[in-house]
Amino acid sequence: MKGVKFLKGKIMFQGTASNVGKSIIAAGMCRIFAQDGYKVAPFKPQNMALNSFITDEGLEMGRAQVFQAEAAGIKPKADMNPILLKPCGNHRSQVIVRGKVVGEMHSSEYHEYKLELVDILKDTFSDLENEYDVIVMEGAGSCAEINLKERDISNMGMAQIADAPVVLVSDIDRGGVFASIVGTLALLTEDERKRVKGVIINKFRGKKEYFAEGVKMLEDIIHIPVLGVVPYSDIKIEDEDSVTTRFKRATKKNDINIEIVRTPHMSNFTDFNIFETQSDVSLRYVDFGESIGNPDMLIIPGTKSTVDDLKYLRETGLEEQIKECARRGKLVFGICGGYQMLGKKIVDRYGVESDNLEVEGIGLLNTVTEFEKEKTTVQTERVISDNVQGYLNDVSGKKVKGYEIHMGTTTKLDECVYEIFASEPTGLIDKNIENCLIGCSNSEGNVVGTYIHGIFDEIDFTRTLLNTIRAEKGLEAITSEVKSFKEFKNREYDRLADMLRENLDMEKIYEIVKNSSK
Repeated sequence: MKGVKFLKGKIMFQGTASNVGKSIIAAGMCRIFAQDGYKVAPFKPQNMALNSFITDEGLEMGRAQVFQAEAAGIKPKADMNPILLKPCGNHRSQVIVRGKVVGEMHSSEYHEYKLELVDILKDTFSDLENEYDVIVMEGAGSCAEINLKERDISNMGMAQIADAPVVLVSDIDRGGVFASIVGTLALLTEDERKRVKGVIINKFRGKKEYFAEGVKMLEDIIHIPVLGVVPYSDIKIEDEDSVTTRFKRATKKNDINIEIVRTPHMSNFTDFNIFETQSDVSLRYVDFGESIGNPDMLIIPGTKSTVDDLKYLRETGLEEQIKECARRGKLVFGICGGYQMLGKKIVDRYGVESDNLEVEGIGLLNTVTEFEKEKTTVQTERVISDNVQGYLNDVSGKKVKGYEIHMGTTTKLDECVYEIFASEPTGLIDKNIENCLIGCSNSEGNVVGTYIHGIFDEIDFTRTLLNTIRAEKGLEAITSEVKSFKEFKNREYDRLADMLRENLDMEKIYEIVKNSSK
């Protein structure tokens, strides 16, 4: 709160369930504390998600803490999300600790491994606490998973490590908000309940004055203050993981129709949030059991399991539909794992993803991908080559930047493959493996693949590409109302902060943070 001269402390937002809005609330609080002049950082001890990011140091972390760091006005650090689990299927996950892969583990194996992570969490949290005024912490899923409580490091276990006060967040939009709050508190131990200093009811629709009696009744039952009722909003902030409802959103047909194939292990779908800011674009995710329509642009996204998702495309008939789009001259764009699938074959001599030495790809690019034992994690900045064809012709010379997260290297089989980036990279970290095609297209220029996540975040590149599609359809070029995606997101963080200030008891929240340091 403006006017507070000194503040040192922490606050942890835990949920009654997954997807109640903890990440968004935490991001908004990061923004508020930063606006009020404090040095603030986010922290989530353990995150399970396929959306990840690569820091300046080449370390991997969950996207939720990235956008929270953006809201706080600081650069993301892997220690803000020291443990990241990336599900691989069959109860197995790739385990990433402090930004580096330590291996793939079965859930039972990881349960034992948790004991080794407690000291790491203590150290990383202590380092952040020493560096920042306020730490905004976030739990994972429900804080009342009684079968997991013995070795919990995500919710109350971490609150105990950090000696942090807890604010419980619940989602009224899904119904049963009173039961979820009362039931959650009932499943906590007495010491854990003492940590809960307040409750936030999130995603409210309707007039709050009609709900005031319900709030009073709830407070009489739980004897914990309700810090606010936050309305459902249209603020465009990243979703944390694939439980997001964006895949089910109905979209109206627009001048440009983009479809994204949702595969079982799809990752980094945040790559496509930028399209939602363009007024002439409709975005549709081709969900399980659905067919590809008639898109102007079809995207094969990144994936944690390229071979499994390629098998899914083959078995569902989507592979043939992708080929048909390419035959009709539509723009087919693959990102990371999607790029690998578009090639002629995938070679897995080390058994990284499968027992098969070679797997046939979709075959729209004359490339071969060989999986490696080590993951490439790097930030990259590139310039589009002068030799590109087709849809990319007008973006020649444009700068793009982003980050790479992949286990393989991709090389061309013949000269019918055009490298889409100039040979000399620019800026940021560049540790790309020699001879690896970071991006390429077919000779017609309508099938394109790249390892760069976030390539579409560059408005100049993306708007020019979209205008090329418009020209193909006989439509005039238009300019983007959003001139910078970074500026757009900053405006959304400010909107979020304004909404929270209006609907939460900020004096009480500041009191909770202040008392946490005593």
